[in-house]
Amino acid sequence: MAKIHGLMDVGKRGMAISQSALQTTSHNIANKATEGYSRQRVDVVASTPIGEGRFRIGTGSDIGAISRVNNPWLEKQIEREGTQMAFLQGQSDALQRVETVFNEQTVKGLNNSMSEFFNSFRELSNSPESPVARAMVRDKAKSMIHNFQIMDRQIDSIKSDLNQTITSGVEEVNGLVKEIAQLNQKIQEIEISKDSQANDERDRRDLLVKKLSERVNITYGEDPKTGMINITAGSTAILVAGTSSTGLSTLTTPNNQTQVVYELSKGGTKVDISDQFKKGSLGGAFEFRDGLVNDLKSQMEELAYTIAHEVNKAHAEGYDRYNIQGVNFFSLPQDGSFSLNDLAINKDILDDPSRIAAAARPNAPGDNTVANLIQGLQFKRVMGDGQSTFDDFYNSRVGQVGIATQNAVHSLEVQKNVMDQLHSTRESISGVNLDEEATKMIEYQKAFEASARVIRMADEMFETVLNLKRI
Repeated sequence: MAKIHGLMDVGKRGMAISQSALQTTSHNIANKATEGYSRQRVDVVASTPIGEGRFRIGTGSDIGAISRVNNPWLEKQIEREGTQMAFLQGQSDALQRVETVFNEQTVKGLNNSMSEFFNSFRELSNSPESPVARAMVRDKAKSMIHNFQIMDRQIDSIKSDLNQTITSGVEEVNGLVKEIAQLNQKIQEIEISKDSQANDERDRRDLLVKKLSERVNITYGEDPKTGMINITAGSTAILVAGTSSTGLSTLTTPNNQTQVVYELSKGGTKVDISDQFKKGSLGGAFEFRDGLVNDLKSQMEELAYTIAHEVNKAHAEGYDRYNIQGVNFFSLPQDGSFSLNDLAINKDILDDPSRIAAAARPNAPGDNTVANLIQGLQFKRVMGDGQSTFDDFYNSRVGQVGIATQNAVHSLEVQKNVMDQLHSTRESISGVNLDEEATKMIEYQKAFEASARVIRMADEMFETVLNLKRI
């Protein structure tokens, strides 16, 4: 027969289980707002029964495990979609900044200043002998150059910000991989030595992996024996290997481009792995900086150079108010190199606007042939191998930026909806429901009281047995 003290053991274990369940429920409630937390539950199993003749008598229950309610496939999907979300977010933010640079609707932009420059030559063609008209040509040229250089500085500022995004992103990556390696070690120690699940540590590690994937595209896998994960960034950079971690570093190229490098071994060769980042905020920064931003900068340089070259070619054939053959209107480098910082008005014209040529021959005060030729350049197809005018070329770039921004914003909204749905699904599975936890607290409290009553009943039975001697 089952012993009376067996009842007391059943009650004691029942109280301990209810106490652990209450502790776990309280832990859930306290972490309701903790990012990445997965609801935990106490898995109760029946303890091993004892044999009594041809019967087996139950001995109560034990705690099988305290596990977290977690769907690893869903977590993997959130990580995968999160890296795409960060990529689109970074591109959308950068494109909106570029859009303000090419904003022709609310500001007096480059297109307007180019039109005013060529219009000033139209005014000069109407009054080719006028010094005022020549001064206006000089001033409009200065304004156009100023707008070109402002745009160039703004594009360089965006590139600089993207470089800083890459540098700060690498610093964040290094901090994350270091902590993940530390958590690997802690999880291994807990789960091997204590034969239990490191629930909170695993939640924290999962969260850090998601944050890491928001910065760079990664691949990772878990060792089923040790519970540790190994992480590779891109295709070659092993960031986490068990309990050890290897950080990334950056370098700046001669053309002021920040690149990410990975050290193959301590003190060994450093390899540029920038082109391996296709997703995450770093991937977005690289693609945008090395793609659209660099293209826009070179295209604006091409536009400015072509305007200067075509104007110089026509202007040098004319004659100024002094009946002297014209000089180059714009000063350009002679070595073939060109940047928008090099764009400037010829010093002779800058000092004396009368050196601006309007006539095609000397001693012809009313001759406006060259002025007409220059103002006609605005509508001449000289850009893109004769495919477009200056206005068409510039407006197509403005349209390109606008369409790219619109597409990026739309893609980001779609991705946000996907992420919201995934987070909602995760919350329904792993999130903490306060009403549900409160109900469990009442249930466990009643179970605790019932187990205490079992012990009290067993104690009374002992008392009865002891009193038999007195009867």
